[in-house]
This record gives sequence, C-alpha cells and structure tokens, in this order.
Amino acid sequence: MNAPFNASRATSLRDPFSAFVCDDATAEMLRPIAVEHGWAPEKVNKGGLRNAIQTLSVSASPSILFVDLSESGDPLNDINALAEVCEPGTVVIAAGQVNDVRLYRDLVASGLQDYLLKPFTPDHLRDTFAHAQLTISGPRLNEATTDKPHVVAAVIGARGGVGASTIATSLAWMLGDKANRSTALLDLDVHFGTGALSLDLEPGRGLTDAIENPSRIDGLFIERAMVRANEKLCILSAEAPLNQPLMNDGSAFYQLQEEIRNAFESTVMDLPRSMLVQHPHLVHDVHVAVVVVEYTLAATRDAIRILSWLKANAPQSKVVVVANRVSSAQQEITRKDFEQSIERKVDVSIPLDLKAAGQAAKLGQPFAKVATGAKVAQPLALLVQSTISTVDSPEGAPDEGKAAVSLMDKLSLKSLLAKSPKAAKATA
Repeated sequence: MNAPFNASRATSLRDPFSAFVCDDATAEMLRPIAVEHGWAPEKVNKGGLRNAIQTLSVSASPSILFVDLSESGDPLNDINALAEVCEPGTVVIAAGQVNDVRLYRDLVASGLQDYLLKPFTPDHLRDTFAHAQLTISGPRLNEATTDKPHVVAAVIGARGGVGASTIATSLAWMLGDKANRSTALLDLDVHFGTGALSLDLEPGRGLTDAIENPSRIDGLFIERAMVRANEKLCILSAEAPLNQPLMNDGSAFYQLQEEIRNAFESTVMDLPRSMLVQHPHLVHDVHVAVVVVEYTLAATRDAIRILSWLKANAPQSKVVVVANRVSSAQQEITRKDFEQSIERKVDVSIPLDLKAAGQAAKLGQPFAKVATGAKVAQPLALLVQSTISTVDSPEGAPDEGKAAVSLMDKLSLKSLLAKSPKAAKATA
C-alpha cells in the first residue's frame, strides 16, 4: 500500500483523500479537518473497512485513505484484503478500539502507515495526516541518505550499578563519532535514566509524551522530541515524576523503535532489566544484546538468567558479554570462575578507570570520549565493531562467545582507534 511510486503523477490522477468510518462521532471529527487540508468533506463515508474494500475494488484509490476497523472481526486479514484493491502509493491510516501491541506491529508490517486507538483527538488526526503528507511528498529531512543497514543494540545491566548506562552512552557516541553513523540513544529508564545527564543535556518531555500518547508518535514527533547531543547523536530520555507510574502495554516503545529506525542508521537502547519481564517484544528486532556484568556472585546469578532469557526470547540477537570496571585487585569472583558459571567467554573486558570516569562526569561527556588510554579505548572500539559487524559483515556475525575477530574486523578496529593516539600506538 505504501510502496514507492511516482507521487507527482499519481496525485493528479486520484483523489487526495477518502475516509470510511463506522460512527457519526468519528465522521463529525474528520470532516472539519478534511476542510482544513482542502479536501472535500463529502469524502468522509460511512461503512468502515467493508465499504472501503467494495468501493476501491471498482474505483481509483485516494492518496490518503482513512479506514475504521471498529466493526472488523479480523483486522489483519481485512487490511490484507484492502491491500489487494489499493493502488501502490496509497497511504493507509486505520483507527480501532483494540489496544494490542502485537496487532499494531502486524498492521504496520502489512503496510499500514499508522493505527489510531479510539478515542483520539483532532490534534492526533492532524499530526497523523501531516506525517502522511510528508510520506507522499518525499523522504523526511532527517532520514538516512546512505545505504548503511540499520543496527539496533540493546544494553542490559545484569545488576544495578554495573555501569550499563555508561556503556550505552559510550556505545552510542562511538557509533556516531567513530563509525560515522547517525545514532539515536533511547533511554528507557523513564524515572531514573541518566543518558541525558551523562551528556549534560535536559531530557525534555519527549519520552513521557510518547508513553502517554502513543498515537502521536511519528516522524515529526521524533524530530521534535529527540534532543541533539552532536551532529551524529540524538537522545530520547526522561526524568518522569516519581508519582507518575506511566503504565503502558509497550506499544509506545515499539512505535518509537519503528520511527527511529526510519530516521537513523543506529539505535542504542539503554534497557533496564525489568523491562525484559514487562515488555519482551522490545528485543524482537535487536541485532546485538550487550549484557554488562561485574565479577560478583549476584551478577553471575543474574547473568545466567538473562543469557538464558535472551536465548529463548531473542534468538536472532548476537549476545556480547561485557565485564565493566574490572579491577586489578582481587575480585569477588575470578574471571575464570565467572566464565565457567555462565558457560561462555566474556567478549569485552573494560578496566576500572576512576580518573576518566570522574572527568567524564565533571565535563558532561561520554566516558568513551574522555577515556582515551589504550586499555579502555581498545575494548570499547571492539564493542563498536562487534555491534556494526552484525549488519555490515556479508558473512554474518561471529559465533557467540568467540573472542577472535576476522582480518576485516581488525582493520575496522584500527580505523575506530585512529582518533585515539595512545590507543593507536598501543595497537600498532
């Protein structure tokens, strides 16, 4: 339905807008908004999806089609039936009463532009139509213009305090600064997230607005809500009030993933481990799951549980185990005992550097930017290469748990280290 086509030619041959609704309230809301856009109000028809299929089977499809699924017993099959009578390039917007993230996901995958949950407001409709018009006129201004495949990385801390947010921020910054990828950092700890804080930024209300009004999430929303850290890195974070639970079914997070995928070349999710239990669908499209650990008994137990969970719920993901803040002093558990317990090798080991960590916090800069010493910069660069190799490597990702890298990986690793003189010298 939303396939590319010659928009300028098609708009002269088809109506700009048609709607098929099930109730008078929706019709009365649509008509004045149609007039605002210069569309004929009589194009708002009654009958819902069934009438839309019957009408479009014998007439040309409009540029923008609004259909009401409220009376549909099987929305997904009915949308597929609609797709058979719609011409390529038709932007389809649906509305319904079923609040189910799986349904939303399936509808979007079938070619739907957006799904509005009833009841919605006139402002929701205006935003949705604005997004639809942008889709027809051409690509978004911030849409990636290169052929780099999108990569999604989820950073999960085995325990609180292991430094998962520090790793997530550093990974996002390096993907932008070193790998030259437009990157979005999505901090999903809506009450205590530190992504914006570590970059000396105000988080804004973008993430909380998205959770409260998932139907408003679109390309324009992403442009307004994302806070820019630099030319290549944007962040979506929050510091929601502690008396504001922000309960949701996860649909907002999935929609954010979809829109970010359209606008950026990389996504890094700082994913609290509690979210794995509440919203397991968040890892269904993740290419790399970075599990941050420490050498303690509690972290060992939780790493075992998280790795097992990822194997069952995200089998497509490449799992990278990162031991963070590794001290030269005696650890609670040795690396050998830790690896035997989790039944795999630690992929990346980042040493403790209190001086760099303190300097990064003082300057409001990513840890990776401040920690230029070879002992820290090299494992961080290896983490970046492990992330982008999942989509850039023609032969696919290395086997799980193997520390060895290919010759091309080594060359890429050197390029990532090129801006760090100390690290480059040590690598050479």
